[in-house]
Amino acid sequence: MSNAKALPPLEPTARGAVPCCPPLAERPMTADEAETAARMFKALGDPVRLRLFSSVASHEGGEACVCDISDVGVSQPTVSHHLKKLKEAGLLTSERRGTWVYYRVQPSVLAAMGRLLAPAPAPAPAPAETPAPVPAA
Repeated sequence: MSNAKALPPLEPTARGAVPCCPPLAERPMTADEAETAARMFKALGDPVRLRLFSSVASHEGGEACVCDISDVGVSQPTVSHHLKKLKEAGLLTSERRGTWVYYRVQPSVLAAMGRLLAPAPAPAPAPAETPAPVPAA
């Protein structure tokens, strides 16, 4: 039995972005932001999950049938377990079509993760000093 608290999946806002976190270099995270980011990265901390996530994200059309991404070196029940964990973390969505389940990575999830890891913007260059005029002789 696990003591882990189940967290709700990440839901897109009205603007379509997953509410996550500011870039790491922008300001310190709040406790809620850190929990959200940790949930995403914890789900991707397993090599099999990372491979599955990458397989779905890079699959033609942005979605993949479980039948096309199961070759990651583990049994089918283990693949299902890992896909479930990715869904619980809000990284994947799924849709059943007949006997197969199709998985999709929401673009807003990739955008939120990319934004979180974005480097701090470079400081604006200091304005160039204008040379003093030379008096005429």
